[in-house]
Amino acid sequence: MAGDRLVGRAVVTTRSFGSGDADPEGLLTAAGLEVVRADPSHDPASLEAALAGAVAWIAGVGPIGPAQLDHAPDLRVVARYGVGVDAVDRAELARRGVVLTNTPGVNAETVADFTLLLMLAALRQLPLSLAGTMPPPLASRELGAMTVGIVGLGRIGRAVARRAAAFGAAVIAHDPMLTVGAPLPDDLPGAAAGLEDLVGRSDVLTLHAPALGRPLLDAAVLARVRPGLVLVNAARAELIDDAALAAALADGRVAVAALDAHGVTAGSPLEGLPGVLLTPHVAGQSRESVDRMGITAATDALRVLRGEAPQHPVPPDA
Repeated sequence: MAGDRLVGRAVVTTRSFGSGDADPEGLLTAAGLEVVRADPSHDPASLEAALAGAVAWIAGVGPIGPAQLDHAPDLRVVARYGVGVDAVDRAELARRGVVLTNTPGVNAETVADFTLLLMLAALRQLPLSLAGTMPPPLASRELGAMTVGIVGLGRIGRAVARRAAAFGAAVIAHDPMLTVGAPLPDDLPGAAAGLEDLVGRSDVLTLHAPALGRPLLDAAVLARVRPGLVLVNAARAELIDDAALAAALADGRVAVAALDAHGVTAGSPLEGLPGVLLTPHVAGQSRESVDRMGITAATDALRVLRGEAPQHPVPPDA
């Protein structure tokens, strides 16, 4: 019954859960669960005590596999606080009878807003202006004069297409589900293109694809881009070969790489390069999206614990 008190622990391993205006933690405690915050990196040793007795896990982006799950014999649901499940061993969850959910669409508008912010910052040389340096007049460009290429036309890609078109930009998109040369679906502006055609025609290229297990933009693809490209990545760091991007920045094929999803640390080929604009994976973070993610994740966790079907189940690996 929906009104029955639940017994057990809900482990939360994402820092922003409940930090907005909504109170998803209150939903869990009102249902009878003990809420315990734990290591967002999902280090197995640090999670051992927290996961013991856990029946629900509101999980961040860290890995979830046997090393973590062996500490959670009573676990019934993992509610991913976000969309991506690349780091989750879905087959292992299924083998153990643990339901996996996520929060699709809750941050699409937020990520699209931030993607446009990165485009405009790159095109208008905003980092130089903020540093008090006058950008060269001819280096600043208008988004409305650009052709914007979008890789991945899911919820976020579609939201970016609408925004770019509203600025007057021409929009082209690549997605495995699209027929090359066909108009974009859902009355979106623009047309579908093959990847090589898209990178060769785009002034601004923005990535909104899932992880592929390999770089999407490698040396061969980056060799085909239109010189002076503005590249935006608010999707997955592994979509870009960093060494190949560093070479493309050095020879001017890429003018600016605005990266919210990246693995740039000490020793990275991109570390300290001019033309690289880095933000710390914050594209999906806003007060509104944090509220939506928290409530959606908590609600689905409670539905599973009460024997109800979750609204956003994620199927196991095929």
